Amino acid sequence: MPALPVIDVFSYSGGIVGPSVPMLGPVADGGTIRTGTPPGCWGPMITPKFQGGHEVTQPVAVEGAEVGDAVAIKIRKMQVTSLATASGVMEFVEGRYRGDPFVAKLCPVCGTMSPPSHVEGIGDEAIHCDVCGSEVNAFRVSNGYVIVLDREAGVSLTVSKAVAETLAGEASTFSALPELAQQHSVLTLAHADIAGLAAHMQPFLGNIGTTPSADLPDSHNAGDFGSFLIDAPHTYALTAEALAAAKTDGHMDTNSVREGAVLICPVKVKGAGIYMGDMHAQQGNGEIAGHATDVSGETEVEVEVIKGLGIDGPILLQRPDDLPPMARPMTGAQKAAVKALGARYGQMEVEENGPITFIGSAANLNDATRNGLERAAAITGLPYDEILNRATITGSIEISRLPGVVRVTFLCPMPILERLGIAHLVRAQYGL
Repeated sequence: MPALPVIDVFSYSGGIVGPSVPMLGPVADGGTIRTGTPPGCWGPMITPKFQGGHEVTQPVAVEGAEVGDAVAIKIRKMQVTSLATASGVMEFVEGRYRGDPFVAKLCPVCGTMSPPSHVEGIGDEAIHCDVCGSEVNAFRVSNGYVIVLDREAGVSLTVSKAVAETLAGEASTFSALPELAQQHSVLTLAHADIAGLAAHMQPFLGNIGTTPSADLPDSHNAGDFGSFLIDAPHTYALTAEALAAAKTDGHMDTNSVREGAVLICPVKVKGAGIYMGDMHAQQGNGEIAGHATDVSGETEVEVEVIKGLGIDGPILLQRPDDLPPMARPMTGAQKAAVKALGARYGQMEVEENGPITFIGSAANLNDATRNGLERAAAITGLPYDEILNRATITGSIEISRLPGVVRVTFLCPMPILERLGIAHLVRAQYGL
């Protein structure tokens, strides 16, 4: 098919990302993808037929994207459409899953794997198996809340039990589930352990990127959640080596992957297969509760193929205001002061550079940090120990998600960025 300048996506992959999921498109190199996404984690988690923890968009092929290339995803617009959502700290219900409750849910009474289900009433016990009628939710909330949202003002507020139960009665309306979404709304649970807590809104996408080279549950396309697939007792089990080769680290829960950022992703299948989902209304670094405020939302991105940039995981060009302080480009006055300082000591050369962030993921934070550092060294060609020094004095290591996704940020020499074919993106992003 001829490449299209704009593709609208309002269909979803059913919880799986990988080669078996048909792609839309292709969209033209330089073209635009517009999507409407349903909430991530909790809705699919309490919907037993989902074999992934999210409900992401059907992937879109990109014109000219071949294995070994990369695709820059420039996030132009992002807005929340839900009026309310709910979240909290999760617990598993034993006997209702095989190995992994995100992937292999089962009915404890009739034994049906990934059974179809429906909602009866509200609360933890509202999800029932269509086959036998038994209550079938594999998750419980140990401390939870319902939160109402004002996207125009950029604020939100947790509500009382009475308000939560009222919202649960019209869950689909307040969650603004897209027409083709298949999840049960998390508002059904109606937990209200925290009421009257105001919070800022700062929406971002928790799961965005390119299609992995093997079928994976969408929430497990990362090194930490993906580690649960290693030798697992279900259909999507992989070896550690196969997981490392296949994943693209789309599920990174990095709160700076928001409007104005540029995400550069590996191409591991022909066409790249860009997908999006798991919008959060807000989240602090680390997502320490395990889950944040998953919402429906609309996103518009522009794509650009970068030939031959054989990266293993994402590179992020954060918004200038999201950069760690040590990585922010210097002002004109600071550059003049640096030049004068060098002249005072006979150091006439001053490096031209730009900020760059490598995403690292693994089963734990230490290994994820090493993964990010090793990716940076492999792609830039700089010695590993030099990356350590640069990240120390011109950058930072930041936690995106526990247990194992991090950001490795540092100032990279511009000639290296030119060689990689991304200097134009860095210059545009930071006004260099």
